[in-house]
Amino acid sequence: MNMKRVIIVGTMVVTMSFAGTAWGRSAISPIPLAKWSIVNIDTKDESGDELLSALNQQSEDDLVQDLYAGKSLRMIADENHGDFNEVVALQIRQLKEQLDQRLASGSISQEQHAVQSSELEELVTESANTAYNLT
Repeated sequence: MNMKRVIIVGTMVVTMSFAGTAWGRSAISPIPLAKWSIVNIDTKDESGDELLSALNQQSEDDLVQDLYAGKSLRMIADENHGDFNEVVALQIRQLKEQLDQRLASGSISQEQHAVQSSELEELVTESANTAYNLT
């Protein structure tokens, strides 16, 4: 399995587990209002591994070792002079694509899609700032 997917899915699972049933709450509006974002969601690196590039990591092994040592994605980006906002934007974009696919396949409703989409930035940012002790 691609290590990038393992990390992203793992981050998503941990984030969703901390969020509990927060995504199941009803939304005030089925279409979330646009709000200012600190992250440019349209950033995309066409060459190489986007996550490694954003974190300024040399290899997946280095990234895995840093995560296993209990570092957050922010800590890794800061230590390697990476772009933390790009890391968050990448994860948001990929999770948004997954939500869109789930909506298209009918596994979630439009309302669930809207609620989950509106909370993506906050959840991903919180998760990426959190260091998980795996030892």
